[in-house]
Amino acid sequence: MRKKTNYPGTEDDYSNRPPSASNTRSHKGSKGQASSFKGAAKSASKKPASVQSGTVKSYIVQEDTELLTYLLANLSNKSRNSVKALLSRGQISVDGKTITAFNHPLTKGMSVTIDQEKKEEAPPLIGLTILHEDDDIIIVNKDSGLLSVASDKEQELTAYRQLTAHVRVSHPAHRIFIVHRLDRDTSGVMMFAKSEAIQQSLQNAWRDTVEERTYVALVEGKLKQEQGTITSYLKESKTLKMYSTPYANDGQKAVTHYKTLQTSNDYSLLEIQLETGRKNQIRVHMEELGHPVVGDKKYGAKGRGIGRLALHARVLAFTHPGTGKQMRFETPIPKAFLRPFPPK
Repeated sequence: MRKKTNYPGTEDDYSNRPPSASNTRSHKGSKGQASSFKGAAKSASKKPASVQSGTVKSYIVQEDTELLTYLLANLSNKSRNSVKALLSRGQISVDGKTITAFNHPLTKGMSVTIDQEKKEEAPPLIGLTILHEDDDIIIVNKDSGLLSVASDKEQELTAYRQLTAHVRVSHPAHRIFIVHRLDRDTSGVMMFAKSEAIQQSLQNAWRDTVEERTYVALVEGKLKQEQGTITSYLKESKTLKMYSTPYANDGQKAVTHYKTLQTSNDYSLLEIQLETGRKNQIRVHMEELGHPVVGDKKYGAKGRGIGRLALHARVLAFTHPGTGKQMRFETPIPKAFLRPFPPK
């Protein structure tokens, strides 16, 4: 089942207004292929025009080749691992743009700049794993318990704060931009933009850009119907709790599709796809179905929990806003969600 979604907010998005992928998709380009570089290395070894200033050297490419091949030829005093380290730390730029891909193509006339001074490294990410990063976007897998964006607590750790520090290692002016959010206690795949233009492109064309958003949820009890669709209009109470209203003009339409993956007398594991992305949409709909998400005391959970909210954003599939390529990122179902079910 594949449903396009209306707005960039996830079911846990705190902004309800319309906008103003361990098994991830693999991407080529992270490693150079030495066997194909022999001929190119000879060409790259021709003495290039160069400019040196302190720890920074600039070269003009004389013939077409690939970046790692070029660097190995012109940094003959460095080992292959040392050259790769320069790339991974963001110390190499091509025509003024930081490049980390080993097989980045070079053409005659391009400028390659090497900064020999070691860049400051970003602190290790906590509760966050980068699944994919390019010039336009960052895709991450967020752990339960980590805020997506800033809260009232100025110094509290967030995904946004950590990724900002991450991109500023290569340049202090670099920034990231929020595209959508996940609630603190919901884990899973998120996307951030690396420019305001990409952010706006994604948000303004979210319905056409995003092909699939799939969640998994462990809920209380055994469902009578193994699959179905829930449609209602969601509204927020004065106590900031979402609920369904029967009146179309008094709330925002919310559509949730669910399918049972595994079941026992006490629990059901559901695959859930969103047609809309309202605040707490899945949590509200599961409570109203009579099967609240495990651990969700706010929305009716009464049974024994698993130490966290049992909701995970498993799949995000979309059209890349810069390249137009189809991209799909899928993460594993958290092991804690599977514990209630005996191995088959």
